Amino acid sequence: MSATKTIKVDYLARVEGEGAMLIKIKGGALQDVKLKIFEPPRLFEGFLRGRDFREAPDITARICGICPIAYQMSSVQAMEAACGVTVDGQLRELRRLIYCGEWIESHALHAFLLHAPDFLGYPSAIDMAKDHGAVVEKALRLKKIGNTLMTVVGGREIHPINVRVGGFYRVPRRADLVALRSEIGWALETAVEATKLVATFDFPDLERDYEFVSLRHPREYPLLDGRIVSSKGLDIPVAQYERNFEEEHVEWAHALHSHRLPGNTAYFVGPLARYSLNFDRLSPVAHAAAKDAGLGPTCRNPFQSIIVRMVETVWACDEALRIIDAYEEPESPALDVEPRAGVGSGCSEAPRGILYHRYRIDAAGKILDAKIVPPTSQNQKTIEEDLREFVGSRIDQETDKLRAQCEMAIRNYDPCISCATHFLDLRVERE
Repeated sequence: MSATKTIKVDYLARVEGEGAMLIKIKGGALQDVKLKIFEPPRLFEGFLRGRDFREAPDITARICGICPIAYQMSSVQAMEAACGVTVDGQLRELRRLIYCGEWIESHALHAFLLHAPDFLGYPSAIDMAKDHGAVVEKALRLKKIGNTLMTVVGGREIHPINVRVGGFYRVPRRADLVALRSEIGWALETAVEATKLVATFDFPDLERDYEFVSLRHPREYPLLDGRIVSSKGLDIPVAQYERNFEEEHVEWAHALHSHRLPGNTAYFVGPLARYSLNFDRLSPVAHAAAKDAGLGPTCRNPFQSIIVRMVETVWACDEALRIIDAYEEPESPALDVEPRAGVGSGCSEAPRGILYHRYRIDAAGKILDAKIVPPTSQNQKTIEEDLREFVGSRIDQETDKLRAQCEMAIRNYDPCISCATHFLDLRVERE
């Protein structure tokens, strides 16, 4: 192998967004690893300023085509907190229901169309379908069921238009939801089977002493709300997020890096964090799926996140059925929410981890300031640390193999860098 070697991967189609990775190896030792994010500035926080507080859910939904509900739910809860309003009862249940739809479609997309090809040795899901056509067909049907649930409750599957501050513009009839029950029942059975399937994959060894961070609710598996907790003792209300977490700009990435305060340490959000901090909140059928897959109450191998995603899909299907069975049409689709000057924070569990919003509005409801912290920016520091440890024990591997394994490690996090262009330029420099 030459002393200096550079490898470029011009198109990595199984992560969402623009990025590059640089690995420097000198004298047989790892010198540096950087995950470079070239996502163009989105400017959403900037152009939210001056808009009416009621516009936030429709504007922020456009940030992501895969997880628009997460942006809507965090934004409406932040606005309701600023205005002193709490949405409960069947309206809250409908919010959980539409969120279940998003988890189902997002987890199915990532697990089988983006991540499974890594474990099965295929460059894409299209190639994988040649040998595993039935698996891909079931994954697509599973994703469609999640999208349909979002459509029925949210008005459409991409950037839903029915969510508003205080509730919804209209609520579905009970018959509309009951009509979905058969398909969601099939989805539950399929998710259980899929959990068993992905548990048979060969997982590289990588476990670290992560600080897991997620929401935790007194009674429920975290989805819509709760307190922010960590595996190292953090337990705070959402309003104290910015006292305990901070974003910083690093020269090699357009996206901000988040870290814990004090100490500027990395932390880990997403399925592994939710599962490990809330195992006791899973439903019995999800507990059984985890046990059958060989998981304990904590999972620290990021490569096994594909199993945890499918356990969460089992839970989301089960939760959707529970909500539908108990659903009664509310008298009104929304609570009246009058603006008042104040600051409100909201946090919900996007498929990829906690999504934090904070807004300051004036007495007329005009947005004066906005802050949005997506899960991927919170995980970037941890992704780089994973790569350092992973590459450090594999320096002598052939560069092509090392490149493929590093790409696989990045995909553990289902990074949503951008929802448009897919590009990764990978360089390995050996001296």
